[in-house]
Amino acid sequence: MSGPGAGHQFPSEEVSWLKRDLLLFANSIGCTAEELHFLYELHPNFAAFPTYPIVLPFKYTTQEVIDFYASKASRDIPGVPSFDPRRSVDGQRKMTFYKPLPVTSEGRKFELRSKVLGVYDKGKAGTVVEVENLIVDKESGEVYTKVIGSGFYVGQGNWGGPKGPASVNFPPPQGKTPDVVHKFQTTENTSLLYRLNGDYNPLHADPAPGKKMGFGGIIIHGLFSWNMTAHAVLEKLGGSDPKNMREFQARFASPVRPGDKLITEMWRTGKLEDGFEEIIFITKNGQGKVVLSNGRALVKVIGAKSKL
Repeated sequence: MSGPGAGHQFPSEEVSWLKRDLLLFANSIGCTAEELHFLYELHPNFAAFPTYPIVLPFKYTTQEVIDFYASKASRDIPGVPSFDPRRSVDGQRKMTFYKPLPVTSEGRKFELRSKVLGVYDKGKAGTVVEVENLIVDKESGEVYTKVIGSGFYVGQGNWGGPKGPASVNFPPPQGKTPDVVHKFQTTENTSLLYRLNGDYNPLHADPAPGKKMGFGGIIIHGLFSWNMTAHAVLEKLGGSDPKNMREFQARFASPVRPGDKLITEMWRTGKLEDGFEEIIFITKNGQGKVVLSNGRALVKVIGAKSKL
């Protein structure tokens, strides 16, 4: 790591969740009644959907609605300008799963440990801030999940920072039909449900911020599409078993609007890492525009039917 802000450690933050939070999350990303182990707390194999921790840097410990802008405005990074969270969107997220999350944090202490990996000046377009988030058992020090994510601050560049490294890309194989296709129909309520997980950015509920940013109105959370696609991959290829996903990543390529149909195409590559097969995927809207690119997951492939 090098450059302004790189290596800056934010203060650790306590995070917590209840079984009800897991049920809400699973409902909000498209889990179905055939996957009761994500949707029914009395199921003998009740489990957290593996990507649930992605919402904890928004939720922290609260069960109440929060002021999204106020919660983000205080996270200044030494050596770089202050950025306006009112004009920010997600860039890319990569999540690695080390241990299954318990179905509630009650009786234990978990914390979010976050540090800056880099801050990159993309000129007139804006600035990219790349951060590593760990969910850690405070007492044992065990890491449950790691997320490397980037936020893009629209139009907030040209401050003289480094341009940043070139990204590693995972394009779909040329001329090969997808092994699996998944379709999901969003509605006018999709983002209004997903935001209850703790991501209360007004961009996803109020048309005004989206109009100011050039989106024309409300857009759905990029992390909704990201989590919906993670569910699609696990359901279609991993038997809906949370133990069958080791890594998941995707880049936010273009906005999703309420009412869009989302189509995820998946390709098995046959490449194995510790028994998990590399899956390349892409998610498009109904007009064929890519909304999630650079999709890659590591999955134990057992087919679509749930074994739980």
